[in-house]
Amino acid sequence: MSERYLVVGLARSGVAACEAIRRVWPEAEVLAADARADLDVGRVRALGVEPVLGGDVVPVLGMTAVVKSPGVPSQAGQIEAARAAGVPVWSEVELAARMLRNPIAGVTGTNGKTTTTELLGAMLRAGGVPCEVAGNVGRPLSSLAGHVAPDAWIACELSSFQLEDIDTLRCRVGAILNLTPDHLDRHGTVEEYLRCKLRIFENQEPGDVAVVNGDDPVLRDAELPGRGDRVLVTRDQARDIDWEHAGLRGDHNLENALLAAAAARAAGADPEGIDRALRDFSPLRHRLETVAHAGGVEYVNDSKATNPDATIQALTAFPDGIRLILGGSLKGADFSALASAAAAAPVAGVYLIGQAADAIAAALAQAGVAFERAGTLEAAVHAAAAAARPGETVLLSPACASFDQFRDYEDRGEAFRRLAREAAGAA
Repeated sequence: MSERYLVVGLARSGVAACEAIRRVWPEAEVLAADARADLDVGRVRALGVEPVLGGDVVPVLGMTAVVKSPGVPSQAGQIEAARAAGVPVWSEVELAARMLRNPIAGVTGTNGKTTTTELLGAMLRAGGVPCEVAGNVGRPLSSLAGHVAPDAWIACELSSFQLEDIDTLRCRVGAILNLTPDHLDRHGTVEEYLRCKLRIFENQEPGDVAVVNGDDPVLRDAELPGRGDRVLVTRDQARDIDWEHAGLRGDHNLENALLAAAAARAAGADPEGIDRALRDFSPLRHRLETVAHAGGVEYVNDSKATNPDATIQALTAFPDGIRLILGGSLKGADFSALASAAAAAPVAGVYLIGQAADAIAAALAQAGVAFERAGTLEAAVHAAAAAARPGETVLLSPACASFDQFRDYEDRGEAFRRLAREAAGAA
C-alpha cells in the first residue's frame, strides 16, 4: 500500500509541501484541505490534487501523516481528527527534515528571527560555507527538497508554530534569540510557548551546538532539551565581532549579530568572512528600515515589531527624539513594560492607531506618557511629520499585529513607506 499524506493549510508552505511530496516521493498519494472556501488553489490542482475547501474534515484513517501548515492551529477539526485516529501530525518543516540530508542551522526566538537567519546565511557564505536560507523567512524549507546540493548548510528560521509539531527535525546548530510573551492566543501560556521554542534543541546529538542568548533571563535559566553542546552568548562579547562598522543598530541587533556569529562559527565559517558579512549586511524590509529623509527627519519602518518587546528593543536604536507610532490588532499583549520604556526613552511624541489604541493609551497614561489618538496610519504619519524637528525620527514600531486595518505587517509597512515618502516630499 502506497503512502498517503494529507496537507492541511494551502498557503505558501502548504503548497510547497504538496509540491515536495510529488517531487521527492512520486509514488505517494497527496490529499489537501483548507478551511477557507475562496482560496486560489491553481498550483495544487496543477499537481493533480483536488483540495477539499471550506472546513469539511477529510477522513484520515490509514493516512501516513497529516502535514500541518504553521497557520493551522492544533485545535482545528482536521488536526483533532488526525490525533484522535492516531495519525502522526507533522509540521511542514518536519516533512522537509525527512526529505533533506543537509545540516540545518536553525534560528528561533520571539523577535529578530528573520534578520538573524538572513545574517547567518550571509556569514556562512562569506565564511566559505555553502548555504541556502529557508524556513519561516518566506521560502519554505520543503521547497529545497530535491533542489539543494547535499553538502550545503541550510540556515532555517523556525517559528513556534512550526516547532510545535516536529518529530525528527535535527538542527546541527540551533540558536534561540529571546523569549517574551507572544502568540498566547495560540499557545495559551508562556510555559507552553517556551516549550515549543526550546524544541529546536530537542533532537541534537553530541557534537551539535545549542546557542543561547545569555542576556535573556528566561533563556539563561531554562532547562534545554537535547544533547548538544551549550554556548552562552552575551552582549559583553561585542568585541568578538566588528560591531563598530555594522550596518545594523540597536541592542537587540547586537544580540542578533552575536548569536548569528556564534552559530556561523559552529558551522565552520571563517571569522574574517563573518565580520565581512556583518559589515555588508543591511536591515531587512520592515525591520528598522529607513525609508525616507527630509529636513533632518528620518522615517523608519519597523512594521515587523508586532509585540511590545520588539518595540522596546527598537527604542534603543535612536539617541534623539522619537515620534513613535503605536497600535494595531490585539493578541493578548500587556503594554505596561512598553509604556515604561517609552517614558525612559527619548520619545518626543506618541501617535496611536487601530484596535489596540485604548489598551495602549491606558498603559501610557499610567506611565505619564503623553499621546495623540490618530486612528489611522495615514493620520499618524501626517501628525508625526508635522511635529518632527531636525534630528528626530518618525518611527513606525507598532507593538501589535496588523490585521485590524491591513492584510499583514508587510502591507502596513508598505503603506508607511508610501506615506513617509509623501510626507518627506512635502517637507
